[in-house]
Amino acid sequence: LLEKEILYYRKTIGYKVPRNPDLPNAAQVQKEEQRKIDESAPLSAEEAEEKERLLTQGFTNWNKRDFNQFIKANEKYGRDDIDDIAREVEGKSPEEVIEYSAVFWERCNELQDIERIMAQIERGEARIQRRISIKKALDVKIARYKAPFHQLRIQYGTNKGKNYTEEEDRFLICMLHKMGFDKENVYEELRQCVRNAPQFRFDWFIKSRTAMELQRRCNTLISLIEKENMEIEEKEKAEKKKRGTKTPVSQKRKAEAAIENSGKKDAKKAKT
Repeated sequence: LLEKEILYYRKTIGYKVPRNPDLPNAAQVQKEEQRKIDESAPLSAEEAEEKERLLTQGFTNWNKRDFNQFIKANEKYGRDDIDDIAREVEGKSPEEVIEYSAVFWERCNELQDIERIMAQIERGEARIQRRISIKKALDVKIARYKAPFHQLRIQYGTNKGKNYTEEEDRFLICMLHKMGFDKENVYEELRQCVRNAPQFRFDWFIKSRTAMELQRRCNTLISLIEKENMEIEEKEKAEKKKRGTKTPVSQKRKAEAAIENSGKKDAKKAKT
């Protein structure tokens, strides 16, 4: 019943099953799972009543450790990523975690410390959304250049700083995007890339930066890129709006000219 309810919920939010590249028949599995979602239906009144009855029986095989793992997994992946959450809870099958999750979200308000738990999960979800936002900003910035490692420019404004050069900043952003900024230990890897880069062979400043210092610099550059993207987006919207207001006036003038010409022709015919 809970699986049926989850399938229908996924249908209502327009969920699309991702393809698992590790499976030999990934396309077939994806198609079959998507079919289950597309053909799902809500629980009938009898099924909903049966589900409520079963929920009252509780989960006697779940202990405090299992609960904490479940909460941390929700914080790490977000409440909707049930597949990764299920993999994170040790000793439980995906079906058990799916069932537990459905009950948890239906009855979580009964918990005494629900405010603390929800704050923990929502902090994690905010970090997920922040990562998505940063990835999008970097994708947009890099896509503006055919050869970003050579062409990319940072709009510093008054925030350039005194230590890092534009060449160093360009390398940091391009490598961060190439490696995946949210990859584990990415700034330690970035530090190694800097140390191995031939163009920085005699650049003691950048080669002596720690992973933490590189992370702080990248955070500053990301903020500048987000600001630049926002300004460009607002400018494009303003130009589009401006063009949109001009078009009707232009069309109106053409229509008036056509009417005027038509009137002149009619007058000429009348004279003849």
